[in-house]
Amino acid sequence: MSEQGWQEFLSAEGVDDWVVLHGGATAVFRVGSLREAVRLAEAIAGITGLEDSGVVMTVANDRLTVRLTRDIWQLESQHIGFARTISAIAQEHHVPADRAAAQEVQVAIAAKRDEIDVNFWRAVLGYVPAAEDNAVDPLGHGSTVWMQELDESKPLRHAMHIDVSVAREQALVRLQAALAAGGRIVDDSHAPSHWTLSDRAGNRVCIAAWPDGSVRKLLGDSE
Repeated sequence: MSEQGWQEFLSAEGVDDWVVLHGGATAVFRVGSLREAVRLAEAIAGITGLEDSGVVMTVANDRLTVRLTRDIWQLESQHIGFARTISAIAQEHHVPADRAAAQEVQVAIAAKRDEIDVNFWRAVLGYVPAAEDNAVDPLGHGSTVWMQELDESKPLRHAMHIDVSVAREQALVRLQAALAAGGRIVDDSHAPSHWTLSDRAGNRVCIAAWPDGSVRKLLGDSE
């Protein structure tokens, strides 16, 4: 499991339409109708090598959402080429990308090492694995479930929380909206990578600009 694939994607040129979320590279293209979304999806489906690559496309009346992978760690060099080609096709169809609309919601379930039970969550939700520590909706609609391993020395205060992965330029926008709606910041020590907020009852949620806003260097780069 390496960061190199998604870091290379973030550093590549010609992928400005794309947001690197927890699940990988995602683009949302705004369309005028369901038929227009279908036509765009059909054109994208014709890209050589894209079939059986794991891509997920979601068609709606006003948008076509394209996810190149289901997990950030699955991003590889070939996905840069796919992203550029898809963006070029969207431009030919006069369909703009909307980075602000790209997001992924993930349910993080915390547990000690010997209590992690990802197989239970896969079974009860009807999900499938994308990585050893997660479960994903095979339809591509529902939130990803990620098992967060806790250090043995840390107390388990909150067994479950929500992660909201957004474009780097949208993190502060979402943060301000959440605060205006009555939320409060619990921890901002990792900002601008992510902020931890809670509602009035203490339920927690993280707004994450990471990985799209990552400034970490590629593995192997010198300091």
